[in-house]
Amino acid sequence: MDYKLLAVDIDGTLVDKKSFISPADRDALEIVRRAGIRIALSTGRSVISCARILNQLTLDGFHIFFDGALVANPGNDIEVYAQPLSPEVVKQAVAFSHATNLPLDLYSAKTYFVEADTWSAAAHREFFSIQPTFADFNGIWERERIIKIGLVVTSPGDEALIREFASHFDSSLHLSRVRTPAYPAVDFINVVSPGVSKGKALEVLAAHLGIPMDEVMAIGDGLNDLSLLSVAGLSIAMGDAPDEVKAVADHITLDVNHSGFAEAVGRFVG
Repeated sequence: MDYKLLAVDIDGTLVDKKSFISPADRDALEIVRRAGIRIALSTGRSVISCARILNQLTLDGFHIFFDGALVANPGNDIEVYAQPLSPEVVKQAVAFSHATNLPLDLYSAKTYFVEADTWSAAAHREFFSIQPTFADFNGIWERERIIKIGLVVTSPGDEALIREFASHFDSSLHLSRVRTPAYPAVDFINVVSPGVSKGKALEVLAAHLGIPMDEVMAIGDGLNDLSLLSVAGLSIAMGDAPDEVKAVADHITLDVNHSGFAEAVGRFVG
């Protein structure tokens, strides 16, 4: 197949626990580029947390952010698709947070908001190189377009509160758990609007570019990549992906520590 678009997850697929991209994977990205295949990052991360990677790899064009809630070109601020959270739901989530002391991270397209210097805020500074913007969340739904809420599970107490949060917002929010190799015991939970997924975003992006889905490759390692791999013409799971992810993949490559991305590119691109 003459593939025209490659959608690639970041954490656990391109980036290892030290926030490092192997030389083999960097070379593989160049092979993809020279083959005339467009490269789109597909991640639960925010736009600003991808800036360093986009610059390092000189990746322009459109990418999928916030688990599929935004498809945009950060270079020129053009958005192809956006599904922000409703202001009323953000208002309710903030009220829940204040009543239960469950810390929330809030994201607009360009800004990462926190109310206090939490474990999550520190991790974002240290690993993702993001400086949080401290803000009073009261009324923020009127001032900002919030695209994603972030939650973090670092203890059994966190888990109990987040289960309560998930139950409370069962019909109005979609939660997905992701992990990064840098914090293998921590669950980062992306909270987006119902119906948002990487798979839907990939279909929107491919249609915008005029590329049939059977000419699209996708590679990922997490449960939030299930929809991505399910719609791509060629789906590739990383070697350490959960069994559910491997089950929908056409090919299983090596893990990120063994440059699984490069192995897959060598097999299917050349």
